Amino acid sequence: MHLLQTDKHTRRAFLRRSGQVALMGAAAPLALNLAAMGEAAAFNASDYKALVCVFLFGGNDHANTVVAYDEASHAAYARIRMAGAGTAAGSIAITRSALEATRLRPLAPLPGGVEFALNPAMTGLAGLFNAGKAAVQLNVGPLVVPTTRRQYLGGGVPLPPKLFSHNDQQSVWQSQGAEGSTRGWGGNMGDLALAGNGNALFTCISVTGNTVFLAGRDALQYQCSTAGPVAAKAAQGQDWFFWEPAMRAAFAEFIQQPRTHMLENAYNAVTRRGIAAEAQVSGALAGVALNTVFPANNPLAAQLRMVARLIGARNGLGMKRQVFMVSMGGFDLHDDMVRRQPGQLKQVSDAMTAFHQATVEMGISDKVTAFTASDFGRTLTSNGDGTDHGWGSHHIVVGGAVRGQAFYGKPPPISAGDTDGPQDQWHIGQGRLLPSTAVDQFGATLAKWFGVSATEMPIILPNIGNFGGADYPQDLGFLVS
Repeated sequence: MHLLQTDKHTRRAFLRRSGQVALMGAAAPLALNLAAMGEAAAFNASDYKALVCVFLFGGNDHANTVVAYDEASHAAYARIRMAGAGTAAGSIAITRSALEATRLRPLAPLPGGVEFALNPAMTGLAGLFNAGKAAVQLNVGPLVVPTTRRQYLGGGVPLPPKLFSHNDQQSVWQSQGAEGSTRGWGGNMGDLALAGNGNALFTCISVTGNTVFLAGRDALQYQCSTAGPVAAKAAQGQDWFFWEPAMRAAFAEFIQQPRTHMLENAYNAVTRRGIAAEAQVSGALAGVALNTVFPANNPLAAQLRMVARLIGARNGLGMKRQVFMVSMGGFDLHDDMVRRQPGQLKQVSDAMTAFHQATVEMGISDKVTAFTASDFGRTLTSNGDGTDHGWGSHHIVVGGAVRGQAFYGKPPPISAGDTDGPQDQWHIGQGRLLPSTAVDQFGATLAKWFGVSATEMPIILPNIGNFGGADYPQDLGFLVS
């Protein structure tokens, strides 16, 4: 298991992160996290590529997102999801007739006649799947090593830390370590790309606040709001207290001037870079015009619109490789799932569809890959009006480089029994999926497309060497390399 690496906690790293923390206090409006100006890089790209992580906080219910559709599977799904039901309809299952419009039609049928549909609210993503621009990765989740139900129950293999805990599993998905981890695999990819970019500062960009996914050894995230880079208001006359030009000028000089004290100087140097960066990003964004309409009153769409604009500004910023993160919360639906989840999934589907359309408009859809992630999946059984914390889940990958209209991984049997039969070997109770694909494999497939070599892959995902072969391939195949 990848644990804290004490050799990485150098004086340089301490100073870098101390400067970052300081800014979040006295200079929080800067929203910078800018102290990472890394010097190492593993590749210099001649083209452009971007990865966009769409994180669904709370643990999205996968079984009502990618829904069993063939008659036999849907009947089993419906029987399980009626048990203990407390909804007015008597079930948290979606009827088969309601799924017809979002039925997924893969180019190659799944074995045994297994079929799926997306939630009826996800018409946009269903359309992208059937048009060959999206794929579904089945039953993926954190693993340390390949694990069977027997090994899980018997304690014979190492397991991801603190399973079923929201904060910890959010971190494990993003970094392979529990809450408190300092490096994520998105940031690790950023480390390798720093020197290939004209401005290393914009390699990793978050439009959703601070996140471990984008933290590397040298790469730290540049944070944007949905309106653009956050300005130093006091230094730019946007704060009433500093509206007087002379006072504003004095303050701007004060927060940027060199100092004799080491920490003060580092603090002001970061502030200087931040103000300069805000001006550079604002200038680059001013030249980006998108005709694609993003849905209103959709916070995820607003985040993805900003990502699209930043990608549109890539040449002005001198970028070749970028990693982005956006997110949406509210998926911890122990109750009220039938009413609330469709609206949430509609927002996800509409936002990701518009984002893909924007990349098509810019002529770079094959250079941008977006993918979903979440804390965990949920139980197949109902607790009345919702579901409880799970493990494995299904996720969606979108982009012009995706080998779309296809499912990847193994469709898990629709079962919640407790027997030694094959139908119960891919869950650990209550239909809680035991992942048949590791996040490491999922991440390695994305990283390979991004430009990471096989020899560099353990830098990105330290556990990837635990996986390989036909059952646990390091390249899942859903992207054109």
